[in-house]
Amino acid sequence: MDDGRIHVVTTTGIIRDLVEHVGGAHVEAHSLVPDGADPHSYEPTLRDIREVVYADAAFSNYAFLEQHSIITALDANLHEGVPNVALAEESASHGAELIQLVENAKLNTIWLGMRIHGDGTPYGASRSSEAHLVTHGVTGPGKAFAYLTGTFGEAKIALNSSDGFDASTGYQDDTATLPIGAHTHLSWVFTEPGIYTIDIAADVQPTRTDRPISVGEAELTFAVGVDPSTAGRPDAVVLKAGHADVTADLDAHAVTVRHDASGMGERQESYSAEDVIIEVPSRALSEVPADPRFRFLGEPGTQVYQLAQAVLGAHIHGEIDPHLWHDVANTMAYVQVIRDTLIGVDPSHASEYTANADAYLGELEALDAEVQAAVDAIPSERRHLVTTHDSFAYFAKAYGMDVAGFVTPNPAVEVSLADRRRLQQTIEQLEVPAVFLEPNIASRSKTLAEVAEQAGIAVCPIYSDAFDHTVTNYVDLMRFNATSLRDCLAGS
Repeated sequence: MDDGRIHVVTTTGIIRDLVEHVGGAHVEAHSLVPDGADPHSYEPTLRDIREVVYADAAFSNYAFLEQHSIITALDANLHEGVPNVALAEESASHGAELIQLVENAKLNTIWLGMRIHGDGTPYGASRSSEAHLVTHGVTGPGKAFAYLTGTFGEAKIALNSSDGFDASTGYQDDTATLPIGAHTHLSWVFTEPGIYTIDIAADVQPTRTDRPISVGEAELTFAVGVDPSTAGRPDAVVLKAGHADVTADLDAHAVTVRHDASGMGERQESYSAEDVIIEVPSRALSEVPADPRFRFLGEPGTQVYQLAQAVLGAHIHGEIDPHLWHDVANTMAYVQVIRDTLIGVDPSHASEYTANADAYLGELEALDAEVQAAVDAIPSERRHLVTTHDSFAYFAKAYGMDVAGFVTPNPAVEVSLADRRRLQQTIEQLEVPAVFLEPNIASRSKTLAEVAEQAGIAVCPIYSDAFDHTVTNYVDLMRFNATSLRDCLAGS
């Protein structure tokens, strides 16, 4: 029954809480991701879709925080003209400070992924659209594969030349699908040494019912276990280290290769795919795993050349760290965006939305000082934060902490032995007195607790992306985290 309130849909409980503070009695807010669930992996339900259909406004964090299906559910089901606000992006206009998402794989070979560059506006695309990188053919002395290792060790295949290429299905078995503006990580495998060429085309599909629109195509060259000069292309740029992506460049209308020699992901130079050779050196030799899920690569123990997936797990993301709310100043910018949006939807209650926002901004300003005071109580040599996943860069920068380590880049990422060893070394070298575990993903992140137990140090709670029965609003979340950090790091 319509009670006259504005119906607002948010992606997360944190954003819902902010909307409720600003909207007050005139707004009913519903979050698609339930409290306690992980926005990185939550899949929307039919009930969620119904909430979206009847919404008067929608707020997401975006910057690829949420599972892409959540964003698609919003964009495909909101009525025309309903505000659909991505707070991470819009908050910059109110002074929010964005932190670039920096990655360093520390591999001794090139890290080669796939990327969609540009917003796709000329193609009629939006943030909920998809783009495809499609392999049409491979030449070379052996077979070629590209695959992504998922959360539980399953392999999602983007290229498999061993079973041919079927044009009648649109090469669907040799296709990588990504959201607009995203990139992902892959392992590339070759069964024999020599020169390989891979023919790749890119397209954009603005909506699920639209026909894909061609972006371009290109031929990639790989020098596998041989000198790149044997490719007979003396003017080619040889890429052998750092971070590179096979890219559907929506601005250039072409398939390109973007490369950052440092591997830090901060600046990539774009090359025509035909102007580069990707080197797969002899040191990339490895063996096909015994796990039957990798049998498509060949018999277990068979030697292959592999450019390893730099970050394990189904890890698709953009360029900006999405966890802005861990800096209270950024959350204050979120509140101002929410205020302005609600006023636009319901101008008759503008004065009340403004008054509610002003009162809440005052509360957040006091909270900001309270969090800083808690961190200041921790001796400087103990301000090392070791957590489950990499989501506290904003907190660290704002309040003077050091993100000393984390188990994985995000909670959907599989933990490797190298991750575990690196974590153990960090704890030992910095003499960290405690590590911090997120309650909502504790059952899926046992590594941190196991390493802490071996080191004889405490495991303390910290909240990142979701509420639960203990922490039910944003102010409590930040206050809880500040107190937990102070009590666990400042003590004897």
